[in-house]
Amino acid sequence: MNMPILAPAAALVLWSVFMMFWLMAARLPAMAKIGIDLRKAAPGGRGQDIDPNLPPPVAWKSHNYAHLMEQPTVFYAAVIILAISGGATDLSVYLAWGYTILRVLHSIWQSTVNIVSIRFVLFVLSSLCLTVLAVQAVMATI
Repeated sequence: MNMPILAPAAALVLWSVFMMFWLMAARLPAMAKIGIDLRKAAPGGRGQDIDPNLPPPVAWKSHNYAHLMEQPTVFYAAVIILAISGGATDLSVYLAWGYTILRVLHSIWQSTVNIVSIRFVLFVLSSLCLTVLAVQAVMATI
């Protein structure tokens, strides 16, 4: 099994946990400030339901955390396939680190400045890394 390919995935997992705590640290005080009491929340309520009531910079952290639960799942699958199949190359490891670094930059940008045009460039670049990793994963298994 190729272990170096797993390091960037593990780093992105840790980053996702960090983002979860960052969003809680921003959201809970903002909710208290506008009088939202979680103990009185209606059953079935979701965090995104309150985002329109929160200041945009608070909601941005929540949006980013949701993004980290979406596309990176494909990244984790590709990395695991490359690790298990033994198909990871040095290029794969570089691409996986590139993906992870670009996603961290995307998170920081979206959670603080959130100018969409720059965020989109970061997303496209990370998606290109992911696309090559996905192709490598397929090639390693056929």
